[in-house]
Amino acid sequence: MIVHGWGNYSKLDSEVFFPDTLEKLKLNLLMTKSLIGRGLGRSYGDSANNKHIIQTSKLKKIINFDKQNGCIECESGVTIYELNELTIKEGWFVPVTPGSSYVTLGGALASDIHGKNHHLEGSFSKHVLYAQLMLANGEIVKISHSKNSDLFNATCGGMGLTGIIYSIKFKLKSISSSNIIQTTIKTKNLEETIEQFKINKKSEYSVAWLDCATSIEKCGRGLLFLGQHQKDNTLTYKKKKVVNYPLNIFSKFLNSYSIKLFNYIYYHKNFKKKKTNILHINDYFYPLDSIDNWYLLYGAKGFIQYQFVIPLEFSINVIKEIFYKIYSFNQVPYLTTIKKFGAKNDNYLSFPMEGITVAFDFKATNKIKNLIESLDEIVVNNKGRVYLTKDTLMKKEVFTKYYENWDKFEKVREKYGAKGKFFSNQSIRLGLK
Repeated sequence: MIVHGWGNYSKLDSEVFFPDTLEKLKLNLLMTKSLIGRGLGRSYGDSANNKHIIQTSKLKKIINFDKQNGCIECESGVTIYELNELTIKEGWFVPVTPGSSYVTLGGALASDIHGKNHHLEGSFSKHVLYAQLMLANGEIVKISHSKNSDLFNATCGGMGLTGIIYSIKFKLKSISSSNIIQTTIKTKNLEETIEQFKINKKSEYSVAWLDCATSIEKCGRGLLFLGQHQKDNTLTYKKKKVVNYPLNIFSKFLNSYSIKLFNYIYYHKNFKKKKTNILHINDYFYPLDSIDNWYLLYGAKGFIQYQFVIPLEFSINVIKEIFYKIYSFNQVPYLTTIKKFGAKNDNYLSFPMEGITVAFDFKATNKIKNLIESLDEIVVNNKGRVYLTKDTLMKKEVFTKYYENWDKFEKVREKYGAKGKFFSNQSIRLGLK
């Protein structure tokens, strides 16, 4: 079957296995010389692409749910969507969530996902009590912060290159409402946007949309969305209605002019400097989940998401330099978001570090490769890094500068027999085979 990342950019014809039991998982693993694990394919690039793939999306068992203490153990194919259906009505919520609920827990750990609360709660791995990992020889080992910690640190954020994650046990977040109090703050430039992150550093959740299709002087103005769990003892789960639009037809209308118009309307329709409203948890965290395959909006060539993080002390000047570079290539990001990160963790390839992270969506064009190469140079020179889960074009020499612990990561892979067994198109490109 043809597989691709969410960006619909890198495609590959692969043999894909769908084991639904631990025994079948082991059988599929041992009968294949080399492979990569895959959840639902929601990483944006080619990190889950290989000629042979074990897709874990049928490993759906809830092994144990301690409703009193908020601990849950699940097979790795359970999605955040399915988890939320089960736990929210019981007063528990996933401790860290990305912008889509259609992500498997195995994928969440392999990417060591971060959310709108990284400044307070860190990455997903921080809340993991242990995971069970299948090694290259079919053996299942338990890994945690204290048991086989070197393998745990390599697996969390390791993009599936240490083995197949079979199950995960982690601590949930206690909530007393399925509603979120959202406060929207309108900012006039990049400096004010970042200053508002600092002012609201105690907010449970924070993320901002930026208008990067305006003039260079105004670039960085935006809308900051703060979130707090309401405390009204209302615990209901509202399924999002998923609609299918013929988005490939509309892709021809997606250009710099339509994006400028959309951004202008979206920014100015918020008349007030500050407003507050109540949203269901799904509407605050997963606004795009109601549109199936929204990536088709970018057309047949797909799109590239470029997400980087820069230390706080360099952030304003560096982000402005990146804005100027994008303008010099006559490119317009179709969507731009920005968040503040807290401290980094001990995982070798985890993305977050203390600073400001920005994510751009670019429609794939002939200029994109050269633009990404220029952006990488800026980020490297300013002690930042790019998210492997969003990467499509990173080069080996850039990767080794972004992730200074890559050599420790490779030594752990060699120690546990992962080298030569688990790799992807991305890892080959980065020199991890």
